[in-house]
Amino acid sequence: MSEKQNLNSLEAMRKFSEAYAKRTGTFFCVDTSVTAVVVEGLAKHKDNYGAPLCPCRHYEDKQAEVQAAYWNCPCVPMRERKECHCMLFLLPNNEFAGDQQAISSETILSAIE
Repeated sequence: MSEKQNLNSLEAMRKFSEAYAKRTGTFFCVDTSVTAVVVEGLAKHKDNYGAPLCPCRHYEDKQAEVQAAYWNCPCVPMRERKECHCMLFLLPNNEFAGDQQAISSETILSAIE
């Protein structure tokens, strides 16, 4: 995979995360490095497996999990109950929720380097 593909996926996952947070009334973690690492993990899984599989869980077989779609972001717990194990999408009353629904590409890149 080329660096350009990875940057494209990273940007796609950044935009998805922002749009989904706004649509669901959720917020990113007050610690932007958490958001950056999760977005990066989603991008890597999208590149490697064709879907943004939740990067915060252990899987015996990632490809099988992608096919099952349960943990593809937004995962079923997030869609059904607004519960995000990764702390990417947090309800406003969560003690770790920040006040941001946007994160810059620069912030992500500086946090993951």
